[in-house]
Amino acid sequence: MDWCHYRFRSLWALPAPPSAVYDALQRAEDYPRWWPQVREVTPADDTSGTLRIRSVLPYDLVIAAREVRRDPATGVLEIEMSGDLDGWARWTLTADGTGTLARYDQEVDVTKPLMRRLAVPGRPLFRANHALMMRAGRRGLAAYLAADGQAV
Repeated sequence: MDWCHYRFRSLWALPAPPSAVYDALQRAEDYPRWWPQVREVTPADDTSGTLRIRSVLPYDLVIAAREVRRDPATGVLEIEMSGDLDGWARWTLTADGTGTLARYDQEVDVTKPLMRRLAVPGRPLFRANHALMMRAGRRGLAAYLAADGQAV
């Protein structure tokens, strides 16, 4: 087992139509407005930029992200990542009644030296940290969509 390799999947039920959720998720520069752990997004151009993320544990992750797929017709947004995490992440949106089911898939290798040194004993904490970040993201996006009048 590679202790520095992670696969994550999160499912977010959101009370807004897929088009509204897609619109919010495609604007990565706005993530810090609704996702507390996404501390900073610095666009480099129309399809890439740098993110600084910090959840409960006392370290930042700095990630360069590059868009590899943007498909509103199928509800898919996908990025490649490098930096403290190397890999990819994908949002897949589907209609769920009057709302949206947003599926987040991520597969990464940790490259941040501190996290690599703590890979075995820290793995449960790193996974819990990710889960807390995703929970806060779902709550934040739901509130953001409601404030924007997008929630049903």
